Amino acid sequence: MLSALPVDPSKYTAFLGAMFLMAITPGPANLFCISTGLGRSAPKVLMGVFGINTATLIWFVAAAFGLHILITTLPIVFHAMTLAGAVYLLWIAVKTIRARKSHSAHELDLPENAQTLAREGLWATWKDGFMVQFLNPKVTLFFTAVLPPFLALDRPMVTQMPVFAATAIGMDVITMTTYGLSGLALTRFLSQGRNREYFEVCVGGLLGLIAVVILLHSAADLLGQ
Repeated sequence: MLSALPVDPSKYTAFLGAMFLMAITPGPANLFCISTGLGRSAPKVLMGVFGINTATLIWFVAAAFGLHILITTLPIVFHAMTLAGAVYLLWIAVKTIRARKSHSAHELDLPENAQTLAREGLWATWKDGFMVQFLNPKVTLFFTAVLPPFLALDRPMVTQMPVFAATAIGMDVITMTTYGLSGLALTRFLSQGRNREYFEVCVGGLLGLIAVVILLHSAADLLGQ
């Protein structure tokens, strides 16, 4: 029964956890949504989120083609990327936890053009959201290092990628919209050093746990070959 599913249930569950943590962790796209939300305009927030996820969809299409070729021609490289992705997640977890002290006495930095974004039209907001995500270096790392560990070699890419794309985009729409609509309140909360410190410790710890699970799963796959 489980083999008939488009994705591996255990890996998909881990993907849900990783995506949720990445979606709520402050980054370029999140800060863009917060700065857009400071204009108190729900339509602009939604257009910004739409632009972000348009770029994400394009990345998924490109990744599906590239990863499909990689898996069918060089499976050993895929396994190497899987291990690299787990190590990258672990590094992000450690970096997040270690960064808590440097942020404890500083406010959350927002883009300098926050007021300009509030005055822009809907199309300009969509374009800014698209470019923020399309040129976001974290997105490239996600598709080359983070996503591969959650893909199953015994299942076709054509059925897996739409599921992961719908999940990632759906979660991004919810979290980014929430960031935007509650931007001012969230900014004030995270600008308090102690609150941001707790936030980063929790996120870093959970990311580290997911990284360890991926490492163990990848090692088992390699030993099983």
